[in-house]
Amino acid sequence: MAATAATRAVPAGESGAAPFPAPHLSARPIDPAAWAAAYRHVRAETERRAAPLSPEDQQIQSMADASPTKWHRAHTTWFFEQFLLREHLPGYRIHDERWHYLFNSYYVAAGPRQPRISRGLITRPNAEEVAAYRRHVDRAVEALLEGAGPAALEAVLPILEIGLYHEQQHQELLLTDILHAFAQNPLGAVYDPAWRFPRPTARGGAVDLPRSIAEVGHAGPGFSFDNEHPRHESLILPCALDRALVTNGQWQAFMRDGGYARPDLWLSDGWIAAQGEGWEAPGYWRREEDGGWSVMTLGGRRPAEPDLPVTHISYYEADAYARWAGRDLPTEAEWEVAARDHGLDDAFGLVWQWTRSAYTAYPGYRPLPGALGEYNGKFMANQFVLRGSSVATPEGHARIPYRNFFYPHQRWQFTGLRLAQTRG
Repeated sequence: MAATAATRAVPAGESGAAPFPAPHLSARPIDPAAWAAAYRHVRAETERRAAPLSPEDQQIQSMADASPTKWHRAHTTWFFEQFLLREHLPGYRIHDERWHYLFNSYYVAAGPRQPRISRGLITRPNAEEVAAYRRHVDRAVEALLEGAGPAALEAVLPILEIGLYHEQQHQELLLTDILHAFAQNPLGAVYDPAWRFPRPTARGGAVDLPRSIAEVGHAGPGFSFDNEHPRHESLILPCALDRALVTNGQWQAFMRDGGYARPDLWLSDGWIAAQGEGWEAPGYWRREEDGGWSVMTLGGRRPAEPDLPVTHISYYEADAYARWAGRDLPTEAEWEVAARDHGLDDAFGLVWQWTRSAYTAYPGYRPLPGALGEYNGKFMANQFVLRGSSVATPEGHARIPYRNFFYPHQRWQFTGLRLAQTRG
């Protein structure tokens, strides 16, 4: 995937399109060469995304929620070393025991870690030393795949697969984090001058959903995270989901009507956040001398084009806009059923779409055993679910049952919305 190309992959069928060039875990016979190719594919994409950045760019941490590019490159490597190689490659030599502390993220069971807010203070190892770390682990993973017998592969492939999807998540964070950093630079730093936001394709109208008891959650073959399970029944009330995403032009109408200055539109916590942060527009927007608005992008600062989807908005802003419009945000079950059973325009490859569903466990959910059980389950409080994927999501990563989640005040991701309407 070229750096200038948007990811517009729309998952096919219930479980989504085939991710990167890897077989399903259920495929027989197991093909270690195919898994090695998948591993190389994902690891190379991380390096391709980091390639336009100088060592200084890779060091910066512009806020507590973001991480340096260098840290993303090292942490995804640590993940394979910690959960795959330490346990499953006899004789594996740890690259540097001290780095375990530096590049663990939030896995308490795996040991102590550098505080998240202080990742930008890790000037050593430098970017080249991190590259050497990646090569060291890559050689070991390939050796593991080449030498493992069928029984060993049965144990290692589930860990390898979750590691690949984990790295793809960090590939998106790599771009959103550097965008936030560049947005703080008064010289207007640019990641890729040729980058363009893709045009939406949605036609007008809405997807109508009748009252039903629908099954939601992952089913069938293919990868899934544990928070997509178990599949369960969900009540769908009669509703309609807009085919089109809310645009910059529509958002400016909200702004002109005093949307950011009307407490009657806002949740209490949202009003406190908006006032405390001085929000008067989406993230990265700036009013220009001619009275228009510009937005910081991966291609630099550009006009806020009225027909492009609005992005970099918090849940609080999305909720306020829906209330202003006399509409609703969809539930995640409504979104999933509409996308799966009816086709939802621009569901993927533009912006993650806020739902009004709190990020909680599905009925009967149990986290994975061990440290990997900390991946999703322990975050099931005080966050909201987003569905779809964004322009920064790696190719093949998007799937219909996928549950993304962020805190309601956060807006440095490519987050937008589509409206819904519950019918009486």
